[in-house]
Amino acid sequence: MSLTMNGITGQFDFWRRARMPDPLPKSDAIRVVIGCGTSYNLALSVAAALSAAGHKALGVPAGEWLDRPQAYLPEDTAVEVIALSRSGTTTETVRAAIASRARGLHVTGISCAPQTALEAGSDIAIVFDTHPDEGIVMTASASLMLLAGYALAGLRVDAGLAAQAETLLQALQAADTARFHNRSHFVFLGGGAHYGVMLEGGLKLMEMAITTTQSFHPGEFRHGPISLIDEGSAVIMLYHTDSAKADADLVREVQAKGAFVIGFGGAGDLSLPITAKGDLAGAEVLPALQFLGERHAQSKGIDTTAPRHLSKVVVLA
Repeated sequence: MSLTMNGITGQFDFWRRARMPDPLPKSDAIRVVIGCGTSYNLALSVAAALSAAGHKALGVPAGEWLDRPQAYLPEDTAVEVIALSRSGTTTETVRAAIASRARGLHVTGISCAPQTALEAGSDIAIVFDTHPDEGIVMTASASLMLLAGYALAGLRVDAGLAAQAETLLQALQAADTARFHNRSHFVFLGGGAHYGVMLEGGLKLMEMAITTTQSFHPGEFRHGPISLIDEGSAVIMLYHTDSAKADADLVREVQAKGAFVIGFGGAGDLSLPITAKGDLAGAEVLPALQFLGERHAQSKGIDTTAPRHLSKVVVLA
């Protein structure tokens, strides 16, 4: 078993041991959730979950929040910042956290490494242990930071969720995914808080298997991107309880155009049931999406411990 696979399949004990934060109190401030790469994808999901729970929240790339916060919120807006960085040393995220505190904003830092620049630059630091085999590709650490954000939103993160995610991963491992790996066009679809999770699923396939992917809100897919669907397409749909019928209608439409569909929580050529309800379904599915990337890389003979052009931490001069 590869080191990347060890990190994917072995992450659930870290879920169970992790001490999740208490839900955030309601506030008039807007919670701006920032990160880079995987952490930005997670930030979008966390912000959506916070908003759905009655908070005011917005996901923004850390570099954007550093360079032009006024493009996202007026300067006099009451803001609290939640910064995500696995290493706690990602340049844009650390600088954005420090700049935010310099403006008098409260910063919560979430990472998977102790005694880092992000921890030093935050008012509150939430730090997790992550799988020792995790390399450049984020697996367990991504899941833990997403779970922390969902806990802040008041979603119930417990050992039962870890068991559900592990069961789903095992079901996908046992499934015949050959028709998925024979495709050349890959689309990830999810609405609400699922959108950031599916962006992350697409990113995992992209960086692990050096494969071009696309990610969309389901309702946006008909507005142009569906023109690319043919017999070479694979579509991964994460059904949302809020829009399950509309999601199923779209799945039938892309199937009729030749796409092979993996349906998490709903119909597909390969249909995998999920147990978690609402936004928590994204956390249940995330390890399975990581596994899809690893298995597709294996089908192409690619070593995911050394993805092309990537480093574990992006540090800028």
